[in-house]
Amino acid sequence: MKKLLAVIVAVAMSASASAENTAIVGGKVFTQTNQGILESATVLIKDGKIERITEGNTVPDGYTKVDATGKVVTPGLVGALTSLGLVEVSSWAGLVDASVETTPISSTGAAMDVSYAINPDSTLIGVSRLEGVTSAATTMESTEQLFHGLGAVISLNDNTDILKSKAFMVVNVGGDGAEETGGSRAALWVTLEQVLSEVTSVKNIPGPGSEWHGLTTRADLAALKGVVAGDIPLFMQADRAADIRQIIAFKKRHPSINIVLLHGVEAWRVADELAANDIPVIIDPQLNLPGNFEQLGATLANAGRLEAAGVTIAIGMETHNIRLATQHAGNAVANGLSHEAGIASLTSGPAKILGLEKQVGTLAPGKRADVVIWSGDPLEVTEVAEQVYINGKAIDMTSRQTKLRERYQTLQMQGGSMPSHYIRK
Repeated sequence: MKKLLAVIVAVAMSASASAENTAIVGGKVFTQTNQGILESATVLIKDGKIERITEGNTVPDGYTKVDATGKVVTPGLVGALTSLGLVEVSSWAGLVDASVETTPISSTGAAMDVSYAINPDSTLIGVSRLEGVTSAATTMESTEQLFHGLGAVISLNDNTDILKSKAFMVVNVGGDGAEETGGSRAALWVTLEQVLSEVTSVKNIPGPGSEWHGLTTRADLAALKGVVAGDIPLFMQADRAADIRQIIAFKKRHPSINIVLLHGVEAWRVADELAANDIPVIIDPQLNLPGNFEQLGATLANAGRLEAAGVTIAIGMETHNIRLATQHAGNAVANGLSHEAGIASLTSGPAKILGLEKQVGTLAPGKRADVVIWSGDPLEVTEVAEQVYINGKAIDMTSRQTKLRERYQTLQMQGGSMPSHYIRK
């Protein structure tokens, strides 16, 4: 009897193990590694990780075969900048965790940490992952202070696991940032330099019983230590070329700080300088008309011109609508960005900027098995993500939007016999 039980247990364990192992076969695979693009390849997933990618259609024993013939396989998309998990409806009259009002804990906004505010039940997370987004950087949109706090990178799995807390910090050095810091860039830049001077001059954070008369609070000092050391990237938001040149000069004064240009509508005007100083750019490539006087040089050719100069590009949209990133990348490709860079701007580019290149953004042995099977070219607006895998698990390809669509399609087909209001079961 004991032997029989042991056999049953062994068989059950074997079946469980094989169920976790997947072979995606026959697709055109964009590895985003030195393997390049493989026209017909097999992606082997084992225990939530990429085991290997091989050319051809050979499937080892113990793997569940998924036929991707005629389809495209890419790494899961990485949202370079979003407010996922913080905003459901931005204009809602209730609490919206993407903005912070004045609080005694911080005088500059640096100490705010979105890790505590992320809502894994946000319906927008499900909507985004159906569009191929498997991880995303999320941060506050406003603090009414110098910094926008510490952002985090989240996985868009069922639990919305935090892949990296304290992942980056945002500071707006354009007109909006100046408005919140004295009303002039003359005040903003002096404030920023003073804050960093305090951080570098204080070796040990003063304790609660110690006197401290700095511009920042103790909590701000602690949060900014990682920025000054280069461990936490500083996303510096600006649009006009003059402000971007100030960022480049700032990088030269503070070479240890890991600087990323954010938004950068006129970045193409200083593309060579950005490349020379190794400053990557997170852009919304859709902007082609000036929304204000800081965006007079707006053009759809921005991304392509940055690539031509050798600048690393990622696409981020500063909202919960990162689901549109593939469309935006496709439009950038239509206006001069190479297709290869278009895919990279959604995968390996943001992963590298966020310091997560060892986990996500490419299909390579040992990486998280965040994988998307597309009906065709993901940069074509008519193509869709047919199946998304996060950490090796095939996700349920439904969201609140698809459920609403199906509900009201059924309602119409049944001639109105179902109630139009929603009934919770």
